[in-house]
Amino acid sequence: MGRLLESGWRPTPFRQFILKLHSRCNLACDYCYMYEMADQSWRSQPRRMSGPTIDRVAARIAEHARANGLESVEVILHGGEPLLAGVDHMRYALTALRAALGPGIELVTRVQTNGVLLNEAFLSLFADLDVHVGVSVDGDEEGHDRHRRRASGQGSYEQVRAGIERLTAPGYRHLFGGLLCTLDLANDPVTTYEALLRFRPPVLDFLLPHGNWEAPPPGWSPTGSPYGDWLVAVFDRWYRAPERETQIRMFSQIIRLVCGRPSRSEGIGLSPVAVVVIETDGSIEQVDTLKSAYEGASGTLLHTFRDSFDAALLLPSIAARQIGARALSDECAACELARICGGGLYPHRYRPGTGFRNPSIFCRDLYRLISHIRQAVTADVAGLTGPAGPAGPADLTDRTGAAPPPAPRTPELLAPGG
Repeated sequence: MGRLLESGWRPTPFRQFILKLHSRCNLACDYCYMYEMADQSWRSQPRRMSGPTIDRVAARIAEHARANGLESVEVILHGGEPLLAGVDHMRYALTALRAALGPGIELVTRVQTNGVLLNEAFLSLFADLDVHVGVSVDGDEEGHDRHRRRASGQGSYEQVRAGIERLTAPGYRHLFGGLLCTLDLANDPVTTYEALLRFRPPVLDFLLPHGNWEAPPPGWSPTGSPYGDWLVAVFDRWYRAPERETQIRMFSQIIRLVCGRPSRSEGIGLSPVAVVVIETDGSIEQVDTLKSAYEGASGTLLHTFRDSFDAALLLPSIAARQIGARALSDECAACELARICGGGLYPHRYRPGTGFRNPSIFCRDLYRLISHIRQAVTADVAGLTGPAGPAGPADLTDRTGAAPPPAPRTPELLAPGG
């Protein structure tokens, strides 16, 4: 860290805080990084973040925002399944955060849920306090229920569908933040996309299943690009539609990068990651998808009752997510797509012995997808014309729905249980 600071580098303040309001889940999704993969630290966490811990976390967030001159911060209520905390406890958390930040700092609040408990009481609370809601659903009923089941083996699609329909009713639709879908090679890509479109989401997040060089994802090929091929099929269906049907975050961010703009997606590009996780006991952790790599991968040994968020910014493990190309492996740094790919999602780079200084396990898939999108974008830029001549990158990103992102990068809608 000393050399980094001497070189003039300074950490980027945290702008997104993920609060683990509840550490358990009412589903038993078989691909969940929280409960089914390497790190099992959830077992020792309190089920619910206590009132005093909420108050302390809220004070620490306000302290960090004021110390770094932030005009706004984003808080995502997360889990496990955050709605298990209950309406009253969630109201307490949201109220405490607003009170701590005061009128001078904008608070943007979101909740990521599996949708099963999404009822009128929660929706009324979210409407009162302007909380946007993201829901996890993996396509149609067959594709969703393949993995997103209860511990009894019963599928959850019908309950999730009912929750989304309540959310998208006229009185609450303005709260609809988007849908998250974990990619499964067993599901047809276009069928999956069109099943999600039925809910008319403003944003879709397609997430690659978690895996690394020690534990590759299902169906991974060392010589092929099955995940890239799957995403290319969705991209072509989305990109060539007569009208924009929704925004697909991964594609929009790649298009921005192809056009020379920065990304705000954690899984793509080289902008600094400015997100931190607070567990139910108040401990400060890195992005929790690192739990897919090995036991303790996301831990920092810091705690909100003892340490500030500014202290977390100076940890080498946090800095590695903020120094861009300097954290890439030699193989990634030499790649023509390094600026766009950014090495892929950090947890997907893990290999015992070399840690995270490796290409993503999805390297071939990302190369396939990015190359395909770059080719499509390049052809369209060359072909588009306007009153002032050939279209520039701004014209294309506007056409494809890539919203102007604030720097730095933040995660896609996140969901272990949710």
